Amino acid sequence: MDRPLLLRALTAVLSAGCIFAHLPVRAQMAGSGIPAEVTLDKVTFGTNWVAQAEHGGFFQAVADGTYKSYGLDVTIVPGGPNINNRILLVAGKLDFFMSANNLQSLDAVANNVPVVAVAAIFQKDPQVFLAHPESKVATLDDLKPLTLFVSKEGMPTYFQWLKSEHKFSDENVRPYTFNAQPFIANKNSAMQGYVTSEPFAVEQQAKFKPTVILLADYGFSAYSTLIETRIALTDKKPDLVQRFVDASIIGWYHYLYGDNKPGNDLIKQFNPEMTDALLQYSVARMKDYGIVDSGDALKNGIGAMNDDRMADFFVKMVRAGVVRRDIDYRKAYTLRFINKGVGLDLRPGK
Repeated sequence: MDRPLLLRALTAVLSAGCIFAHLPVRAQMAGSGIPAEVTLDKVTFGTNWVAQAEHGGFFQAVADGTYKSYGLDVTIVPGGPNINNRILLVAGKLDFFMSANNLQSLDAVANNVPVVAVAAIFQKDPQVFLAHPESKVATLDDLKPLTLFVSKEGMPTYFQWLKSEHKFSDENVRPYTFNAQPFIANKNSAMQGYVTSEPFAVEQQAKFKPTVILLADYGFSAYSTLIETRIALTDKKPDLVQRFVDASIIGWYHYLYGDNKPGNDLIKQFNPEMTDALLQYSVARMKDYGIVDSGDALKNGIGAMNDDRMADFFVKMVRAGVVRRDIDYRKAYTLRFINKGVGLDLRPGK
C-alpha cells in the first residue's frame, strides 16, 4: 500500500491549544511556513485475532487516512491462532496491542510485565450466551439448568465470575470448541459467544434466531478491546501515544457512523474469508448493544475508562478467585490519554 508523506502534527502547536478538530495535518499547517512534507512516525499495532468488524475502527483509521492526518504511518499486524502479538509488544517488536479485556492488564501487573492500558474501545465486553427459543430463556438465571458449552479460556475467567456472583455450577458445563453444532443439536443447551458473531453463525447454520444474554448487562463490568502499550512508551513518547489513541477513537466514530466501506475493504484484504453480511451484522450489533458507544463514552468519548469501574471489576475478580488480592490494580491502566471528548462531534445528532 502506498503511504504518501503528510505533515505530522506538531507537539508545540497542539500543546499551545491550537487543535483543529479532525482536519488532515496538511490542512492544519497550511500557511505555517513549514516544509510541504515531513516523515510520518511509523507505528505498529497488533490485534489479538484475524481482521474482523470488532477491529473495524483501527482498519478504518488506516484506510481513510485518519492516522496519517495525525502524523502516523500505522501498520496493523493481525493476530491469529498461532500468533501472540502481546509477546511482541512486550519484546518491543510492536508499539501497541489490542487486548481482549481488563484481565490481561491485571495479569500483567501480577507478573510485573511493563505494559499499561491507555484506552478501552469497548465499553461492554461482548461475551454472551446463546440459547434456543424453545428453552424460554429470558434472564441470566434461566441459563442455570441448561447444558452450558464453555471454552477452556472461559472457565478460569468469566465463568468463575458467574459462579461467584450468580451461583452457577460446573455441573452442567461441557467443553466449547468453537463449533456450534453441539449447541444446535441440543435444545436444552446454551453456548458462549460474542454478540457480534456467533448469533449470526447460528442463524446461518440452523436457520433460527437464538436468544442472546449479554453478560455485561448482568454486572460483568470488564472493558474490552483495550489499547495497550509499554509503560516506557507512555513515559518517553506521550505525544505519540496521544496521537495514536486520538486517531483510533476518530477511526471508530467513522467506522460506526460514517462511510465504513474503506475499513471493511481493508479488513477483507487482510481476511479474505470475511463476508459483507457478517461485517454488516457485527456493526449493527455493536450499535444495538452499545458495545462501543455507551456509558462513559457518551460523555467522554469512545475509549473512556473510569477509576470506579476499574475498582469494581477488580473486586469482582478477586472475589471470584481470578486475580490476587495483593496486586495494585491501578497500575493496569492510565486515564492520561482518554476522557477528553475526542470525536464527540462525530456522533449522529451532534
